[in-house]
Amino acid sequence: MSVHTKPQIITQDGKPAFAVIPWEEYQELLENQLDSDEADIRFPHEVVMANVRGDCLIKAWREHLGLTQEELAKQAGIKQPALARLEKAESRPRKSTLKKLAGAMNITVDHLID
Repeated sequence: MSVHTKPQIITQDGKPAFAVIPWEEYQELLENQLDSDEADIRFPHEVVMANVRGDCLIKAWREHLGLTQEELAKQAGIKQPALARLEKAESRPRKSTLKKLAGAMNITVDHLID
């Protein structure tokens, strides 16, 4: 809906308490919220479960996307042994490395931060 209508304001004790808007406008607001930079980061169930089992998020996402270490390393421009080290629980990758990995998996860096 491209034309916004005036919301109905419901008051309680003389103060505005609720605003009622048409359903289409509400749906549009929800869509815009999910498209914004501040939207919640979404994780597939498989990634969450792998992380709960103890896998780091890099490994969880890689496996969810069906990539081998060799494939992801090549796409990210790093060596496979380096990726293997990054997938260990105690690893603390640099932000620049996380950017490469996130770009190669088409996700955001925030998806890789525990």
